[in-house]
Order: sequence, then C-alpha cells, then structure tokens
Amino acid sequence: MKRNRPKYNQIIDAAVIVIAQNGYYQAQVSKIAKQAGVADGTIYLYFKNKEDILISLFQEKMGYFVEQIEGELKGKTSASEKLYVLIKKHFQILSEDVNLAIVTQLELRQSNKELRLRINDVLREFLHLIDQIIIEGKANGEFQPDLNHLLARQMIFGTIDETVTTWVMNEQKYSLSDLAKDVHHLLLGGCSLKS
Repeated sequence: MKRNRPKYNQIIDAAVIVIAQNGYYQAQVSKIAKQAGVADGTIYLYFKNKEDILISLFQEKMGYFVEQIEGELKGKTSASEKLYVLIKKHFQILSEDVNLAIVTQLELRQSNKELRLRINDVLREFLHLIDQIIIEGKANGEFQPDLNHLLARQMIFGTIDETVTTWVMNEQKYSLSDLAKDVHHLLLGGCSLKS
C-alpha cells in the first residue's frame, strides 16, 4: 500500500503545502521536491506528472477522510447522530489542515475537466457514506420515508462543502468545527427530516 512509503507520503504532504501556497498552476514539481526534501527526479519514481500528484493527493487524503469518519461512526446507532459525526469530523479534519482545505476547496475546482472527472470518482466513497446514513434514516423511521435520497445527499454534501469553502474564503477567521451543530440542525430540518 502506497501510504506505507515514507517518501511517497512526504511528497503528498509537500504538494498540499506548495499547491495551497502557490496555486496548482504555479506549483512546479521542483518546488514540491524542495518542500519534500527530495531530488526532483525522486518525484518521478512515484508520480507520472504534477496532475498525477494532485489526483494521488486527493485519493490519499479522501481515503484518510473516509477512514476517519467510518471509525467515528462505529458504535453510533441513530442516522441523525451519524450525520452529525460526519459533518463534525469533516470540519475538524479540514480545520486542522488549512492547506488541505485550500487545496480541496479552491485548487481542485480550477483543474481541467478530465482531472475533475477523476476527482469525482474519488468522491464516490464519501458520497456513499452519506447515502448509507440517509438510507438507514429512512429505514428506521428517523427520516421521512418519501425523502428523495439523491436530492438529500446533494443538499448534505453541498451544504458541508459550501460551509468549508466560505470558511476558507474568509481566511479562517472563525471556528469551522463550531458550525457543525448548526449545519446538522439545518440539514435535518431542510431535508424534511424529523429533528
């Protein structure tokens, strides 16, 4: 597994910092190598090009995201509680790594269409977590039985995503994690769910 390779991880972590500070298009491979403390050529032992670094970065970080959220969801019994945990953990991870928040919320959006399609493939795992919560909530009577689950998923993801983007655009002047409870309450009401 790639995550167990120290230089691979160094390069991924360095790429997050360099892309956040310089923007994707200005983030040369040489800057990433320098930040990672490796020779330029070492990058190409692990990645084909800068685009491959961005995709790998997103795969690794989103994989970590999903693992962390799944871990927190264990032992939670209600769909409402699971939704809160998902929102809170999402906000917590990004508030603890502002560079990652900048990359995921701003830089990934400016990439080309092919890159965005590959990124959407990676997002599926996260969206699947939201789907599971909605389906469970409908099945156990917490959520309205006729709730349009695809629309609910879109609203949940869109609200979480826009909340983080606004926080990034406002230069993190307030606590993102503190918004989790309000966002959770809003989503429960806004999706025609019982609160």
